[in-house]
Amino acid sequence: MAFSDMTRRMSLAFGLGLLAAATATAASAETFPDRSITMIVPFAAGGSTDVVARIVAQKMSEDLGQQVIVQNVAGAGGNLGAGNVARAAPGGYTILMGTVATHALNPLILKSTPYDAEKDFSPISLLVVVPNVLVVNPELPAKNVEELVALLKADPDKYSYASSGNGTPLHLSGELFKSMAGVDMQHIPYKGAGPALNDVIGNQVPIMFDNLPSSSSHIKAGTLRALAVTTAKRAPSFPDIPTIAESGIPGYETYTWNALFAPANTPADVVARLNISANKALGDPAVAERMKEFSATVVGSTPEELGAHVKAELAKWKPVVDGAHIQME
Repeated sequence: MAFSDMTRRMSLAFGLGLLAAATATAASAETFPDRSITMIVPFAAGGSTDVVARIVAQKMSEDLGQQVIVQNVAGAGGNLGAGNVARAAPGGYTILMGTVATHALNPLILKSTPYDAEKDFSPISLLVVVPNVLVVNPELPAKNVEELVALLKADPDKYSYASSGNGTPLHLSGELFKSMAGVDMQHIPYKGAGPALNDVIGNQVPIMFDNLPSSSSHIKAGTLRALAVTTAKRAPSFPDIPTIAESGIPGYETYTWNALFAPANTPADVVARLNISANKALGDPAVAERMKEFSATVVGSTPEELGAHVKAELAKWKPVVDGAHIQME
């Protein structure tokens, strides 16, 4: 009887504890946010990810009534900043501006990462996609994708392509192109897009996969010839440039994307509040216009859709990484 009484007392205490915890969680969600939020950008200031973060953070600050402060934590290809968020307290006050690098490529390419891209984060919302572009030096005798493929097949050992570095989305865009087009060309990695662009413009390397924003001024000036964008649809900022998919390689699609993540186990109501705020920011016409200036397309999503997107990206890139035998420390 005493044991039964003790069991009932323990059960009651446990139940009251759960109730208190649930009440505290609900209360915190109702008052969220009651202080500033830090948005970690895992790359240096000035890049496209940083620009997207600052545009969205400003509008979210207005909506949430608390400052959303952008903090750049660059290093290890995005792993440093992403790892910091993965280890942060799951209250919604530290969030990550994630990318295809942090949540798809790094986990596949690097021997180890300080986080699990799926298990260590609570997805909030996909924000924007930024097209990549296939550009060539104007002296290359290929004015479209079909002519480039014919050129590469006719002399498979002659040509090379540049990218901003090993294991980058642009490197993988080139490897996917090679696989789907059935062609070969040597990859020449650079330390950043700037040096690579200089060598393509100077015709040291004839071909390059680049982010559309960084190549756009050279395309307009005629120092680079754009053969195609890598997205499924044409870029609104360059509607006359066809897609690779419509140029004889159906199903080809790559892009850089930005999305918001919170640490795993962030309360669902807090994630929902952040999702609403992020999508509200994306719905602002002024935000859409600013994104369009550097060829980014506003997307927006539910947390569930972002989670499915990450899973699909990992599945898409794994055979490309494995096929190209890309493995980095």
